[in-house]
Amino acid sequence: MRSLLRYEMRLWLALYRWVFRRPEPLPPGSVPFSYSGSGTMLLTAFIVVSAIEIPILDLLLPWRTARIIALVAGVYGLLWMIGLMATIRVLPHVVGEPGVRIRKSIALDLTVGWDNIREIRSRGRSLPPGGQTRFEDGVLSYAVAGGTTVDLVLAEPITLPDRRTGGEPVREIRFHADRADDLVAAARTRLTARA
Repeated sequence: MRSLLRYEMRLWLALYRWVFRRPEPLPPGSVPFSYSGSGTMLLTAFIVVSAIEIPILDLLLPWRTARIIALVAGVYGLLWMIGLMATIRVLPHVVGEPGVRIRKSIALDLTVGWDNIREIRSRGRSLPPGGQTRFEDGVLSYAVAGGTTVDLVLAEPITLPDRRTGGEPVREIRFHADRADDLVAAARTRLTARA
């Protein structure tokens, strides 16, 4: 219950930041990279359908109490989906001093330190149907719209608190970034400077 409440609060905070154009403060020298491009179209479709559904239900339901309940639930659901879109807009991946911070809405916030990055490369991949997160042979993939664009190979395998790994060590993380080449170039510049 506590994690659900925390998720909900972070979603509404993201909506506030997005509406009032107050991005999350980043440390100096950090560069944000979005991953919202692929998922925005799907979320927009859901938002439009939900917005159309609200007045239609009001016309179809003959009972006043049912119409009020449907209106409240419909407006809440619509705002919730807009808040979900806000999370992918205001919580970007970040290349900064600590390392590469990988995000996926509120569900993922993982920083991989520079000392544990052996290689980073841009490579588009499609995941088979069946989920946006996949773990196979030590490779953990966080897809957006069924694909990843960045491969981050770890110097040392790590165990992540992700139930899909079953406690097995992860040796490579794949994720999506809209400008994968730019993210990889920024990360490689940092890696070269540290070397």
